[in-house]
Amino acid sequence: MTQRYTRHPDLRLTELAGEGVVLHLGSRRYFTVNETGLTILNRLKQPSTFTELVDAVCAEFEVEEAVARETTQAFVEHCIQSDVIRTDVIV
Repeated sequence: MTQRYTRHPDLRLTELAGEGVVLHLGSRRYFTVNETGLTILNRLKQPSTFTELVDAVCAEFEVEEAVARETTQAFVEHCIQSDVIRTDVIV
């Protein structure tokens, strides 16, 4: 089984000066994300596995894979708790 992540359908993302402004229409909350968060959320326009998210971060930034994994994991967990990212499982 493989877990995939997607952006919540009510999420709107705008890039502004290298950062992202995120608006969740359902909860009417907004916040900003840094370049790494922006990279991850842009990748999630299409369903993606955790490995694909880490690969996107590594491709965008000069960072070791272990650091990319740790950063991506923390961001994804926070976004799931905030209902910004959803998960599904592929059998």
